[in-house]
Amino acid sequence: MRIEKDSLGEKQVPKEAYYGIQTLRGFENFSISGVREPEVLIRAYAFIKKAAAQVNMALDVLDLKIGKAIMQAADEVLAGKFHDQFIIDVFQAGAGTSFNMNTNEVLANRACEILGFKKGDYAKVNPNDHVNMAQSTNDTFPTAMRLSTLFEYGPLKEALIGLIDSFRTKGKEFDSVATSSRTHLQDAVPIRLGQEFEAYAVMLEKALRRIKQAKEALTHLNLGATASGTGMNSHPQYAAKMAETLSALTKFPLKNPDNFVEIAQSTADFSDYSSALKNLALDLTKIINDLRLLGSGPRVGLNEIKLPAVQPGSSIMPGKVNPSILECSNMVCYQVIGNDLTVSMASQAGQLQLNVMMPVMIYNLLFSSKILTNMMKMLASKCIQGISANKEQCQKYFEETLGLATALNPIIGYAKAAEVVKESLKTGTSILKMIEKKGILTQDEIKKYLSPERLTQPGILKKE
Repeated sequence: MRIEKDSLGEKQVPKEAYYGIQTLRGFENFSISGVREPEVLIRAYAFIKKAAAQVNMALDVLDLKIGKAIMQAADEVLAGKFHDQFIIDVFQAGAGTSFNMNTNEVLANRACEILGFKKGDYAKVNPNDHVNMAQSTNDTFPTAMRLSTLFEYGPLKEALIGLIDSFRTKGKEFDSVATSSRTHLQDAVPIRLGQEFEAYAVMLEKALRRIKQAKEALTHLNLGATASGTGMNSHPQYAAKMAETLSALTKFPLKNPDNFVEIAQSTADFSDYSSALKNLALDLTKIINDLRLLGSGPRVGLNEIKLPAVQPGSSIMPGKVNPSILECSNMVCYQVIGNDLTVSMASQAGQLQLNVMMPVMIYNLLFSSKILTNMMKMLASKCIQGISANKEQCQKYFEETLGLATALNPIIGYAKAAEVVKESLKTGTSILKMIEKKGILTQDEIKKYLSPERLTQPGILKKE
């Protein structure tokens, strides 16, 4: 063990540990879940500390040897080293102070080693004075939140585009398959199965646009705000140079905000992004439930589409196959919706110059992004791409839907068309046969005017 000292006293720290006394206090105080912040947040913090060392050296306020050692240590963390030294629980001291100090101590102790000193020799490289120079948890943690969310946006976007493409491909494949729509879960007018799948693609495109729009606000950094947005203890040029340096390191178009005091206390940008993910989950839930209905059966359900079989569906019923991919996808959506509620409650919990609930916000936001990304890739590859249409069943629904009578409104009026529907129901005769029986249209006219192509696009039925 080695002895380390902070403002509360002394404590024994494992000799080989790269974390220090403040991290150890946080670990001992907050052993709540055993869940740690994801590695992408560690990487984001390493970028911040590397950029800060580089900028502070350039501004001639940090010793070059110390600054270069900090940068080297940060590069090693970015390469995947020392991640096991980040031991702070997700549920920790407010604002993320424990996590920030965990990062500061790991980098300080590694920098000490690089310069030929022992871990814990903070007179040489100090976690607060050197690694945390011109910084506060209050501006570094929200910046790490922004960067880590931006890192996760790329894979999320790619997965969502892949899912959109899968639905669009099926839309084209099923474009000639006529069936019946349902409103209120009752027979409605004819529709093409391809139109349904194309609509799903458009729904998800709109969801992607909302996420993209919310993502733009995350490029504004409050680095340089320090504790309360006033910039105390930072060089006048620090904030601008940090945005420039981090942009170069991360390849994101980062910039300073319009008002540092505002951005230091508001977490609306995160709740906005979380809401966009929630809205995606809501749309996905609707789509997934539709697919489960359309694929229900095979004998006593709608059975319009056939879902790929991925595993046996029952431990007692032989041969049963369930919509397992869709069921898993539903569960992910529900989790994302719940995560958004946590983010919303945390976002409104700020007081005065700071919101201290940021650690739980970013955990839930990154968790939502991760599980949505993985779920959408699974959904596209293991379900949507393998869906086939039951053309015979769809044609049966097209011919039998009572909604076909809607096409008669321009010829015989709504009231008389309703009578046709009532008689069809009473006698069990299809609408098409009833139209022919009553002499409303001849068989040739039915084929001409009531074809799937004419009934599934704009137009008014007029007898020539």
